[in-house]
Amino acid sequence: MGEEPKFQKSRRNVLKGIAGLPLFSDFDVVEGNDLSPINAENISSDLTLASAPNNLGPVTPRDTLYQILTDRFYDGNTSINDFADFESALYGGTGDDLKLYQGGDWKGITDKVQYFANMGIGAIWISAPYRNRESRIEDENDDGTTDVWTSYHGYHAHNYYPTHRFFGDMSAFETMRDTLHNNGIKLIIDFVSNHTSREKNPTKNLKEEDGKLYEPDKDSNGNYVFDSDGNAVGDNLLADPNNDVNGWFHGEGDRGGDSSTFGYRHKDLGWLADFSHENDPVVDHLFNAAQFWKSKGVDGFRHDATLHMNPAFAKTLKDAIDSEPGGPVTHFGEFFITRPDPKYDEYASFPDRTGIHNLDFEYSRAQTNVFGDFSETMTDFGNMLTKTHDDYTHEHHQISFIDNHDVTRFRYIQPNNKPYHAAIAALLTARGTPKVYYGLEQYVEPQGDLPNEGRIFMQTDGAFDKTTTAYGLIQDLSQLRRDNLGIAYGQTNILHTSDDVIVYERKFYDHVVVIAINRQPDQSESVPSVGTALPDGTYSDYLGGTLSGQSVDISSGSIDSFTLSGGEVNVWVDTPSLGTDIPRIGSVVSTMGRAGNTVYIYGTGLGGDVTVEFGSTTATVNSNSNDQITATVPDASPGSVDITVSKNGNTSNTYAYELLSGDPVQVIFHIDVDTDPGETIHVTGNLPELGDWTPEEGSEGFMNPNYPKWFLPVSVPKNTTFEFKFVKIDDSGNVTWEGGSNRTFTSPSTTNGVDDTPMYTWQS
Repeated sequence: MGEEPKFQKSRRNVLKGIAGLPLFSDFDVVEGNDLSPINAENISSDLTLASAPNNLGPVTPRDTLYQILTDRFYDGNTSINDFADFESALYGGTGDDLKLYQGGDWKGITDKVQYFANMGIGAIWISAPYRNRESRIEDENDDGTTDVWTSYHGYHAHNYYPTHRFFGDMSAFETMRDTLHNNGIKLIIDFVSNHTSREKNPTKNLKEEDGKLYEPDKDSNGNYVFDSDGNAVGDNLLADPNNDVNGWFHGEGDRGGDSSTFGYRHKDLGWLADFSHENDPVVDHLFNAAQFWKSKGVDGFRHDATLHMNPAFAKTLKDAIDSEPGGPVTHFGEFFITRPDPKYDEYASFPDRTGIHNLDFEYSRAQTNVFGDFSETMTDFGNMLTKTHDDYTHEHHQISFIDNHDVTRFRYIQPNNKPYHAAIAALLTARGTPKVYYGLEQYVEPQGDLPNEGRIFMQTDGAFDKTTTAYGLIQDLSQLRRDNLGIAYGQTNILHTSDDVIVYERKFYDHVVVIAINRQPDQSESVPSVGTALPDGTYSDYLGGTLSGQSVDISSGSIDSFTLSGGEVNVWVDTPSLGTDIPRIGSVVSTMGRAGNTVYIYGTGLGGDVTVEFGSTTATVNSNSNDQITATVPDASPGSVDITVSKNGNTSNTYAYELLSGDPVQVIFHIDVDTDPGETIHVTGNLPELGDWTPEEGSEGFMNPNYPKWFLPVSVPKNTTFEFKFVKIDDSGNVTWEGGSNRTFTSPSTTNGVDDTPMYTWQS
């Protein structure tokens, strides 16, 4: 991990076969007539996407994110805590019953903008902003009692166009957005495209419950209707999973213990009605809804439940958002894994296959184990950093975190301040883009170890104290992340580890930071002499001794042996000028796109008369400064290409980019074929998206819920006639090609299109 930054890794082989994972829940509860499909262009003319307010641009590794459950942060507008047509008993407001609404809203976030800005936060991730299910959710317990829940969290989609009225109307959303942007803070929204709400109640003998999807009124031209303030008008039934006449939902029942890929992607998660992403009207509706919220000037999307989504759909959704006016935005998703996990390979390759980066659960699990319950060692932590460096193509784009709304709060696991602070220091100095869960900086005490018990109401159970040590750590290290490119873009060199100590170095050319951490609160440990890229000299602790740090002398490229006291954290920094003459690429957004898309290149030395190339094809530079280039993706040969920047005879390091063949749509391949144990079916063909006739680079393994019939949705360019064949790959990697002539198929000609091939028979 100690080489100079190249940011180029070979194109990853996609996962082969089927893997399983224990059931989990990413929300607290397990919770008709169908109207005509909506028109493809369904946003009214006075709210066109082209008129989207200017956003701040995507999140970069120089930013620190802050995650907020909107209902659980701050009540800025008490007038929207209850409504005449809402059951008042479902509002709590005291922070006691965390299954109920508490009253946090967008006005509350707006009121606390200076709290974020002072902490050094570069982006806020909020709950889904659109209307959610509002009716009570009842779960009957074995002892005869009943738990009453609400959809305060935003994960039970009801209608994607009106705002979630408990958070505010569209003017409140826009005020929050503008206030954040005016303070240099980007806005990320949660977006749930995997499911609606619970369709059947497993605690009441699968009684039909909800899961219905609604849409606004339409005008005579088929466009949705909005009032003068931009609020969607009307709430009309669009699809009902319990009367699904048009196939909006998969309708396969709950996944339960089904660990097959089909089970994860096609069955309900906790009986939440699972969208059929292979149905044109569903794809069209979800694309338009996402594009609508992009038009509101958001800077990114956190995609819920990506583990359960069809990757071909996820890839086309991401492209549909980024190809609209405003350029690419941030995309990351919840591919929920444990550690170790049989789906790790699928998790690690998901960003390469879809362009949607991961919430870094592998990092989170390791950090919680190492700094929380001490079930893993610091050596294990260093090994995780090394392994993920090798496994992640774009490690700096993965969103690293300690805890979030779907896991036990870190404070419950680690009540001792010394390892607690050490974990925060590691999060803010390690590779990836760090995310802080609201209240981490205030040492909030959860009610228990369940995720819902950690979703405290900050206003009643927390504080907004800017003087806590944790707040100051985030503040200081967020500034360092902006100032020192080694922290933001650099390689990680593990200099020393033991059970309780780690010393690692972050380096981007001459920007170097060394971090030394002792997790044991009351035990000192000696560290042997280690080599470093820090220039010779004396370095004081960047944190000013906040965590008992000390000065260190560097001589002949080495740090002499030193002792770390209990809980001590040192951050030694060298941030010389890198000049402006030599271009150096640190990050690119997006990492996947097609000709004509906008791409942002970040780094240093990028100003002046520069040439940007994708492989050997020159791109158009639209604007540039020393830190950033905005360019248009050229019409180059598709596939994995290297981006370089040149000026004054100097050429930058390379950065990997996945260039699509065109506007992606879904083709669902079908084949009827018998296989031997251990064999899986794949498709390969004459497109980069099909591996260019290299089976190992082609599709992932097909699904076979009705063996010997196999199928798989694959993303290919629209309106394209292509050639392909099916192959069998056994568990040793041996490939068997079908015989006969190459097959041909023409993909859908419309954006958002989906088409099925015939049911083919294996050619002997």
